[in-house]
Amino acid sequence: MVKDVDTAKDYTHDIFIKVFEAFNTFQHRSSYATWLYSITHNYCLEQIRRNRVRCLPGHAWVDYGVDTDKADELDLYVERLFLVRKAMEALPAENKALLSLRYETGMSIKEIADLFNLSDDAVKMRLKRSRDRIKQLALHG
Repeated sequence: MVKDVDTAKDYTHDIFIKVFEAFNTFQHRSSYATWLYSITHNYCLEQIRRNRVRCLPGHAWVDYGVDTDKADELDLYVERLFLVRKAMEALPAENKALLSLRYETGMSIKEIADLFNLSDDAVKMRLKRSRDRIKQLALHG
């Protein structure tokens, strides 16, 4: 999630502090690896939200040198992205983790199944249900 080595080291340090501070709150509802991944993932998303340039639907892209023929297409893309991200935030942490592991980190179904102690079919079904839920939330709120 981070390209700069120094920033990655800082994030790693901060995450280990968060894990240490939260260790007593670990409830064993999922594996330790899942819990650790969830803390790491949420921390990185928090940093991305803090550091990114905000792009809002309907923004005047022309001012930034974007081809005017592509401006409407770009606005639509940003709006859809916003809706999908908002829908993902409404999912339970495990579902977000499954989607992230599969589509952001490129883990195989088998690797995810092993990590979560699930069958391959269970992972596939949870991914499908999560995608369906995102579609439903993105389209209908």
